[in-house]
Amino acid sequence: MPNGEYLRYVALGDSQTEGLGDGDDTTGLRGFADRLAERLAAANPSLRYANLGVRGRLAGEVRAEQLGPALALRPDLVTVVAGVNDLLRPRSDTAVVAGHLEEMFAALTAGGAHVVTLTFPDVGKIAPLARPLRSRVVDLNARIRAAAARHHVTVAETAAHAVTTDPRLWTADRLHASPLGHERIAAAVAHAIGLPGSDDAWTLPLPPQAVRTGRQAAAAELRWVAAFLGPWLVRRLRGRSSGDGRTAKRPRLLPVTAAPGSPADIGQGQRGPS
Repeated sequence: MPNGEYLRYVALGDSQTEGLGDGDDTTGLRGFADRLAERLAAANPSLRYANLGVRGRLAGEVRAEQLGPALALRPDLVTVVAGVNDLLRPRSDTAVVAGHLEEMFAALTAGGAHVVTLTFPDVGKIAPLARPLRSRVVDLNARIRAAAARHHVTVAETAAHAVTTDPRLWTADRLHASPLGHERIAAAVAHAIGLPGSDDAWTLPLPPQAVRTGRQAAAAELRWVAAFLGPWLVRRLRGRSSGDGRTAKRPRLLPVTAAPGSPADIGQGQRGPS
């Protein structure tokens, strides 16, 4: 789209698209998709934006639940970001995950949309205990690139830059981007699609910070296991998801009239119980 003048932007995905880590359920979630919508609206105030992302969704669930509604909205720009939740499952198959993503790429591009996706950073550098997942992430990224090439999908290569594993871009749970992380993702997508005023500044490293001692690092790992990994494992054993009972926060195309993610802007959506 010349000059970034998109008219209908629809975001599909899981918690990153919904905006977890950037705001909260009381004041409203913002997230990279809302931040990208804000940038798009600055280029074209006529933009309408819908966000179908729901936390906890696997790639197959995103395809089954969000693809149809997205196509019905006739978007000219779509972001599809999913697959990390799948990688966390013990029996995850990256070929199957990539297959779900490719089905979405194919359907959305066939509908005339410019589709954008991401590659994922090295989770082992974000959470050391997640190092066994590195090979899955590398494999999924390769499959995403290949599928994207087949369907002329734009890829924001967040995996290629060291800054994306800086702890300051992630929340304490190490699964969700922080406000700064969401802003960097939005900037990466804006740069990938050539939005006016965007550049590669999102790839620049943050200022140096003090290096933790081995004891401090070990203590941090123990706190993370107790506060986040343990509860997550309990939910998995019980067959529960953080997204149970939830629906899209912004299921309809609406103008970006307030700070994206604020209650005034996204109140048209529905939210189920936690």
